[in-house]
Amino acid sequence: MPQYQSSNVENARKAVAARLREVRLDGGLKGHELAARCGWHKSKTSRIESARTPPSDANIRAWCAACGADDQAADIVAASRTADSMYVEWKRLQRTGLRRLQEARIPLYERTRLHRGYASHVVPGLFQTPAYAAALLSSVSRFHGTPNDTAEAVDARMARARVLHEGTHRFALLIEEAVLRYQVGDAEAMAGQLGHLLSVMSLPAVSVGVIPFSARDRDIWTLETFDVFDDQRVHVELLTAQVTLTAPGEVGMYVKAWTDLQRLAVYGADARSLVSDGLEALG
Repeated sequence: MPQYQSSNVENARKAVAARLREVRLDGGLKGHELAARCGWHKSKTSRIESARTPPSDANIRAWCAACGADDQAADIVAASRTADSMYVEWKRLQRTGLRRLQEARIPLYERTRLHRGYASHVVPGLFQTPAYAAALLSSVSRFHGTPNDTAEAVDARMARARVLHEGTHRFALLIEEAVLRYQVGDAEAMAGQLGHLLSVMSLPAVSVGVIPFSARDRDIWTLETFDVFDDQRVHVELLTAQVTLTAPGEVGMYVKAWTDLQRLAVYGADARSLVSDGLEALG
């Protein structure tokens, strides 16, 4: 795992390791005795208990069985899977293509009431047009070497965008002005995207702020793309992986960052003017 590793991930893995140690102690076993019952080297027990080696589902079940605690296995397996899901490399998420990843996120968007996001490089997925999404997702597929199912992935992304028009959801998105200038796809696709963005900005459930190049007294730097779901969950997009944060302290840091960035943004006619400037720059 790269150096960027949330303390949330580390703490979750340490919690799993601590629970397994407690199971062993409650079972009255020493480390080497547990290892013998499970059929692995005694050093593996030490590595798992120190959180240096994440246990597999099979490891956890064997551990609990050896300690006479089969009834605890399911809960510990679930906790371990949660820890693993906090930092997931894109190559794992995209191993079968991009369509399933897009579809898997739909339930989260459907149950979220307040979605706050920040984008510094590309137009947020909820606001993308098919042409823009196709150009972007095909680039992602080529870069990560995933199966090419761009057309199906675009359809799934467009289906996800239906939440903009349904239910009682609210969307507050911030974008850097650079997003309006970075050309994704050809000029026609980019022009269509900016025109669509102007349309989306008028939706009653949507608030779009644009942080202009000229923003003064900027005391927070340009950040990686992130999304906050109901102040309970944050997705951070890195080049290599998606990081999921659920610890209140870490979620709070991103909410604070979003609030600080919001103070730099312009809205309404000023924001629309910046989008129109991006359109004009296409020539």
